[in-house]
Amino acid sequence: MPAPVIYYIRHGETAWNAEGRFQGSRDIPLNDLGRAQAVTSGGILADLLARDGQDSSSLAFVASPLGRARLTMELMRGTLNLPPDDYAIDDRLREIGYGQWEGLTLPEMQLNDAATFASRNEDKWGVAAPWGESYASVTLRMREWFDSLLADTVAVAHGGTMRALMVALGIAAPLEAAETPIGQGVVYVFSDGGLRKYG
Repeated sequence: MPAPVIYYIRHGETAWNAEGRFQGSRDIPLNDLGRAQAVTSGGILADLLARDGQDSSSLAFVASPLGRARLTMELMRGTLNLPPDDYAIDDRLREIGYGQWEGLTLPEMQLNDAATFASRNEDKWGVAAPWGESYASVTLRMREWFDSLLADTVAVAHGGTMRALMVALGIAAPLEAAETPIGQGVVYVFSDGGLRKYG
């Protein structure tokens, strides 16, 4: 059986995104732009499904448990004329935990813990924020999530989990994935061992 196709959407913008603050497990709501981006993603997804001959009823829909991902999913499903709340939640899709650095900008992280900040700059994949997770550990849970998929899937989650999925599927090396910006208001398609962005 071929690997499932994943239509992957990062949640829309939040105030902390706009301020350059790392959210991690903090439940920061979408701002006005973020809600508009969710609707935009739904329109892009509708076009992609039509292009691919996909019926939305044959797809699995799953989101991170964090509110910013859930509202993005619900707004997006509304655009597809689907019941907003008819989707699954999977904790493995939650954002990478930034521990004590959640709520901080990069300069504030450096002031807060210069030694760990320097170590993480040397190895963004293997070094975790204080009391946080490493990308390496998130990659394991994203691989486990991917291996559990039974059908082509629409997933709404986060930038960090997408980077981890790219590495888990062999699409990017850790250093490349760590430096890859993940857009909002766009749709990424994982299929045939590759990745494409639609916006």
